[in-house]
Amino acid sequence: MKNPVLLHAALFLVALIYAANYSLSKDVMPVYAGPFGLVVLRTLGAALFFGVLSRIVSKDRITGRADNVRAILSGIIGIGANQLLFFGGLNLTTPINASLVQTVSPIVVVLASAVLLGEKIRPMRVVGILVAGIGAALIVLGREVPGVAHGANPVLGNILILCNASAFGVYLVIVMPLMRKYNPFTVLARIFLVGALAALPFGWRQALAIDFANLPVVIWAEILYMVVFLTIVAYLLNNWALKYASPTLTGVYLYLQPVLAVLIAVALGKDTFTVEKALQASLIFVGVFLVSKKPKATPVPLTPTAE
Repeated sequence: MKNPVLLHAALFLVALIYAANYSLSKDVMPVYAGPFGLVVLRTLGAALFFGVLSRIVSKDRITGRADNVRAILSGIIGIGANQLLFFGGLNLTTPINASLVQTVSPIVVVLASAVLLGEKIRPMRVVGILVAGIGAALIVLGREVPGVAHGANPVLGNILILCNASAFGVYLVIVMPLMRKYNPFTVLARIFLVGALAALPFGWRQALAIDFANLPVVIWAEILYMVVFLTIVAYLLNNWALKYASPTLTGVYLYLQPVLAVLIAVALGKDTFTVEKALQASLIFVGVFLVSKKPKATPVPLTPTAE
């Protein structure tokens, strides 16, 4: 790429947008909006935006039974289930726990590729999966420490975030053939439409219950941030950046996201970073690093989690 500064700026901004969401969402949930109501607002907004954009920039249409089934599964798993699990989990756990547990998604990509695509798992990746799995399990099942910030139900919340990371990992494997075959905006328009329809039964009541007329300005801004920046801007920047970024570079920014999330959560007083969490994070990072050391064939996607 002729201007690497733009590439780094895009990847950093995506990481920052995702990282800030862990703390900003805690301002909104559950006092001003339920987690599933926020998912409905996000998915409907994104479905409308990408639907219009795809009509403008591309005449692509997803055709064939196999591709349409793949698109429906991508929307249900990668958008609907993924976001319902993420916001449901974040509502119950802490920003730091959620950001650390989510980094296991590349491991799920490897496992899903082995199951769905028949790819072999090398011994080094097996070691990485075990190490990262131990780190994630310690966070998920960790006991609350007196005086340290914790969620309403951190164990359940951590489990939901782990399921969220797993759903996103499976989604990456399912959606990749569509992204290679069709215009990305055509794919995003379809999967967000499916995802919005999948989320509606779970969140329409919470969405209608939001008292928009009496929301504080700050809460309004944070909801708009989640709909516009977290959903639309991050997806646009990420899709552009991944055309030029190497797997090593995307891996660096994958690790940067939880670091930024920790710094933001601590700075805003939303969470506390302990030595125990640092050790657990180290296990996950080492495990993901070993898993993400790619063989010469079939690259493993290392994209930030689609929260």
